[in-house]
Amino acid sequence: MNESMPYETTSHESPSYCAPGPAPTPAPTSGTAAEGPFAACVLCQEPTEYPESTKGITLCPVCEWQEAERQSCSG
Repeated sequence: MNESMPYETTSHESPSYCAPGPAPTPAPTSGTAAEGPFAACVLCQEPTEYPESTKGITLCPVCEWQEAERQSCSG
């Protein structure tokens, strides 16, 4: 074994093993409004993932995440 390399590598290991690849893009399903107008977030007014016809409170992904954090820590 080489002293500069404390472990042996095999042929299937590559230097880019941990490098992030391109993010997968979700395929639109029939229940989403992939091309239609989107509802505005009730907290920050950014567009959400939901169509304008969605009833109730609509939050953007960032506000949804923050709301989930607040609820999980409120114990």
